[in-house]
Amino acid sequence: MEVQDVYKVLLIFELQIFNAVAMNMIVRLNTVAEYNNKVGQETMHPLISIVDFSKTEPFYYFRMQLGFYAIFLKDVKCGDMVYGNSTYDYEEGTLVFVAPNQVYGFEDRTEKRRGKGKALLFHPDLIHGTALGRNIRYYSFFSYEVNEALHLSTRERTIIDDCLEKIGYELEHAIDSHSKTLIVSYLELFLNYCKRFYDRQFITRSNVNKDILTKFEKVIDDYFAKNMASELGLPSVSYCADKLFLSPNYLGDLLKRETGKSAQEHIQLKLIDIAKEKIYEPGKSISEIAYELGFKHPQHFTRMFKKEVGVSPVEYRSMN
Repeated sequence: MEVQDVYKVLLIFELQIFNAVAMNMIVRLNTVAEYNNKVGQETMHPLISIVDFSKTEPFYYFRMQLGFYAIFLKDVKCGDMVYGNSTYDYEEGTLVFVAPNQVYGFEDRTEKRRGKGKALLFHPDLIHGTALGRNIRYYSFFSYEVNEALHLSTRERTIIDDCLEKIGYELEHAIDSHSKTLIVSYLELFLNYCKRFYDRQFITRSNVNKDILTKFEKVIDDYFAKNMASELGLPSVSYCADKLFLSPNYLGDLLKRETGKSAQEHIQLKLIDIAKEKIYEPGKSISEIAYELGFKHPQHFTRMFKKEVGVSPVEYRSMN
């Protein structure tokens, strides 16, 4: 092979590597304006934007990490969305919530496409110093996985569209002393409706939720049955959620809605039940039981047991 041919082969190889890297490249977009520029959308306000994808220029779908909140309203299926390491299809009339610094995007660079649906983007700076800014952490659906998205009914979709229209009106209006107050108020209204609609979704999926509750209990039982606690410590909500292919926040909200107790409370109750059984085992000290249950310090186990049961493990043993 001649030297010139070798250079050609090396050039092709380098291009293949570059394309492979580019396919997995994550684009960091820190501002709303940067996202607007990426999709060909005019920036009417530096901290909030409503993107109507039917009016934007075609663009390559890409993976990105956003420095702001994003809510995507999709009308039709338009390819696979990658969130973390999982891929999901959009459903019709679906709301997907993305918090700052989460990675998401579309893996498709074969051709430019015009998206469908809308996106509501807002920067944390917009809500700093407001009631919404203080309470934004309570909108836990921003930490849900894409497969836990909110599916809207026809009437709910009408309400969502109305909220977007109100925000859009303010963005088109000249900025004045009332703009921020009204925009943040409509944004908070939008998010509060989403909380209500998620409650409805938990209710309508009650049978599925009960199945998840059963599986959740089994995950905890298996964890202690396999003596994983003594090696790895107490089971966490994140561990249980991962085993159920759910996000910790979604699992916690689901359990709270179904049982009135948080996921952490469920784990503690199961822990107490197992502890009571172990206390009956002859020849086993309270410290040994604590270590087997995943406690690094026996006094932490004693404190938790007394708080939940009303007496210490030693007192419980002597009473029974």
